[in-house]
Amino acid sequence: MKSSGKNALSSIKPAWLLAALALLVAAWFAWAGVQDLGAARLQTQVDAARVAAGAEVVNRLQAAVSELEGRRSRVALATALQREDQASADAVITGGWAGVEAVEWHDPGLDQPYADPKAFGYGKLGILELALQDNTTRAAIVMDAGAPKLGLAAPVLADGRVLSVVYVRLPLETVVGPLSSADLSDSAYLALRQGRHSVFERGNAELATGAEFGAVPVAGTRLRVVAAAPAGSGAMLSHFLLAALGVLVAAGLLLQPHLKLRRKGVVEEAEEVPAGDGPTLAELQASGRIKAPEPEAAGVEKPPMPPAPPRAALDRSIFRAYDIRGVVGKTLDEETARLIGQAIGSVMHAQGAKSIVVGRDGRLSSPRMAAALIDGLRRAGREVFDIGEAPTPVTYFAAYQLRAGSCVSVTGSHNPPDYNGFKIVIEGETLAGDAIQKLYERIAENDLHTADEPGLASKREIAEDYINKIAGDIQIERKLKVVVDCGSGIAGAFAPQVLEAIGADVEPLFCEVDGNFPHHHPDPSDPANLRDLVNVVQRVDADLGLAFDGDGDRLGVVTKAGEMIYPDRLLMLFAADVLERNPGACIIYDVKCTGHLAMHILRHGGSPLMWKTGHSLIKAKMRETEAELAGEMSGHFFFRERWYGFDDGIYAAARLLEILSSRGESPQEIFDSLPKGVSTPELKIEVEEGRQYTFIEEFLGRAKFEGARLATIDGLRADWPDGWGLVRASNTTPVLVLRFDAKDEASLERIKAAFREQLLATDPSLQLPF
Repeated sequence: MKSSGKNALSSIKPAWLLAALALLVAAWFAWAGVQDLGAARLQTQVDAARVAAGAEVVNRLQAAVSELEGRRSRVALATALQREDQASADAVITGGWAGVEAVEWHDPGLDQPYADPKAFGYGKLGILELALQDNTTRAAIVMDAGAPKLGLAAPVLADGRVLSVVYVRLPLETVVGPLSSADLSDSAYLALRQGRHSVFERGNAELATGAEFGAVPVAGTRLRVVAAAPAGSGAMLSHFLLAALGVLVAAGLLLQPHLKLRRKGVVEEAEEVPAGDGPTLAELQASGRIKAPEPEAAGVEKPPMPPAPPRAALDRSIFRAYDIRGVVGKTLDEETARLIGQAIGSVMHAQGAKSIVVGRDGRLSSPRMAAALIDGLRRAGREVFDIGEAPTPVTYFAAYQLRAGSCVSVTGSHNPPDYNGFKIVIEGETLAGDAIQKLYERIAENDLHTADEPGLASKREIAEDYINKIAGDIQIERKLKVVVDCGSGIAGAFAPQVLEAIGADVEPLFCEVDGNFPHHHPDPSDPANLRDLVNVVQRVDADLGLAFDGDGDRLGVVTKAGEMIYPDRLLMLFAADVLERNPGACIIYDVKCTGHLAMHILRHGGSPLMWKTGHSLIKAKMRETEAELAGEMSGHFFFRERWYGFDDGIYAAARLLEILSSRGESPQEIFDSLPKGVSTPELKIEVEEGRQYTFIEEFLGRAKFEGARLATIDGLRADWPDGWGLVRASNTTPVLVLRFDAKDEASLERIKAAFREQLLATDPSLQLPF
């Protein structure tokens, strides 16, 4: 009987314990429900306050921006500034605008702010730069007059020229007022943030770290309104349930001798196990017999994961062999430029490169493309030196002068006005081939670095440094009169000044920068574009005519007799000069150059090397071979001797005048002394985009030229003892490029006929220009 009574008592204790525990859990759930209901109400209040305050901040900021945007466009303001009447200019800005605390005027070069940027205020300087860069009103919270203020900045223009940059200071209350007056419990949190800094905050600051979810951004700025409510009892409940689970398990373990386990529908008696020898809770979890609870951060509300950002939709065709180039509005737009900038910045970040120079040509789309590119670079945390309108070689020069090491020239080069693109240098290496394609892949795969804070951007003037650098090394020995035709390209803003600085008498032709190229296409490799230059050279009795392409990295030359001096013959002259001081030096030329060039280099003690066409490909080969000079038939010349090794049409013109002025003969007589055969200019066959590459593949597979030595490093070049012919795919436009050169007309016609036969055999639909 004693045994029976003991068993009965043991069976009552577990039931009592379990019942008590169940009541405790029920009581907890009831209390938690009340608490969660209150928390839900508070969360609703916080959400409403965030949205309402955010909307009002947006409205107030847009009103301030619109106010300044309207006032900066008034004729009275431009008139006052042109008259240097600051009092009247101040009145235009402040009249009838309540709350304006101060107005400042700054010259477009921002010389005074940059004299001591720390004292002036980096925030103020930043919005001045952004306003100039974007040509619009920009706003930000800045430190001014010893306290945070709302700062506005905008450029004031007249006839397309920036007269001044106006800065307007407004009280911080302009934008934080809606947060101050919001109906919100002190247990919640509400703030206005700019970047990682809280401009204004109220409520429970302990909630600040969880406030970003649901932030209301203020478009056009880095401002946003954030808020948070304290967490409900859900987190506490999870801890209670975990403890309750432990109690249940412990109770079960203590009572194991008196419980029956059901397995496969059979009731079995459990073995007796001493209480002290039972498995621990951790051991049970490890064995899988009970599941460990999921860890959860107490008091932190988990927002849903944001969707992955969409991949960029890009036209891969703009990522070419040695630069990026497309048609604006079709294959290239501002968002693409922004992504390209961020991709370049991401590559720089991976290499530890911090600073980059950006210059742009004079195309109508270039300011927009450059601004978007700079925005992308800054998103990747890069510091940007914006040198404004500048030829591509001046942008290259600025990378050295400003010790940046990297640069991008925003340019469509010699392409039609609706084209634009990017020539890119990262840490001294001009991007080409696979490196260009990897930029596309970064964008397509969204492999883009985004910095915690955007990089700084500043404007720099580089023209004077560039001119002085060249003029400090080159001064011509006798006066030469030259006509300079820039075809309305950006070289017009630099080339005449450089050539005058070295002592030349310059007659400018089409040197006003106009992105429409109203007079002729800025491509000096096409003889049709040189007719006006020849006429003016003859009319003013000049010694020489010089022509530059759209971004100033190529040079064309005509004589008083109207002869176009092809670049491969100019390269002969340059090579002989360089080899006088550097005997045995390697001289590189591209596959389109005359066969006479290699012999001329050898006769002057040099080492000739033929290579692929393309400015970035040539520069890479120069670094590999340590060549002192290189040139292309297109008019790119690369001087490593006394210069930096990049292609620079303006510098090449200065070196040419230096050589010509040092000799007693006339320029025409000097050119006549160079080896010369009979040759064609570059001939072009237009094809569909991409067809130039597939055609060359087919041509290489089937073309046969009996008795010729074939070179296939870039297209197909066939050399015979009396001349040669070439066909290759252009990497900048959808064309096939051809050139023929021979010792006499009969040989030239024979070579042309051989190519004509093979070209039409590969594609009978081709429209041949010869």
